[in-house]
Amino acid sequence: MFNIVLVEPQIPQNTGTIGRLCVNLGATLHLIKPLGFDIDDKAVKRAGLDYWKYLNLVVWESFDDYLKEYPIGKNSYMGTTKTDNLYFNAPFKKGDHILFGAETRGIDEKVLLAHPEQCITIPMGGKGRSLNLGVSVGVVVYDALRQNYEGFEKITIANTLEDK
Repeated sequence: MFNIVLVEPQIPQNTGTIGRLCVNLGATLHLIKPLGFDIDDKAVKRAGLDYWKYLNLVVWESFDDYLKEYPIGKNSYMGTTKTDNLYFNAPFKKGDHILFGAETRGIDEKVLLAHPEQCITIPMGGKGRSLNLGVSVGVVVYDALRQNYEGFEKITIANTLEDK
């Protein structure tokens, strides 16, 4: 469906939550090192619960390695607080890469400045500065799903029971 890309995530619970979200969406999760935790950390697995084994996970050694394979282009969007381009105006398509930076610093500003048309933001009130990474990914990717819902393979009670 989509590719969710976390650039140098630092908090295992956020990554676990996003992993669970990816499983439920049929999305691929890309993690770009360095990570702020061990990928086998119990906290990540606990947050992902029993879904983690179903996660389509790709781990990259560096952002440069990822960019060699998937350069920023029209099928990429970067979540940031440093733009006025609202996420709900982005024309998401199946297969798009939606990137989010480390919880404390976001995506490198040089990358954002080189691709301003691919930057998107979530509107927030004047007293907030940012949202939790898991919340941000959920907000954006579920709008992307809304735009591409036709043909989405929904989870049903029948195929949930088949997994047991």
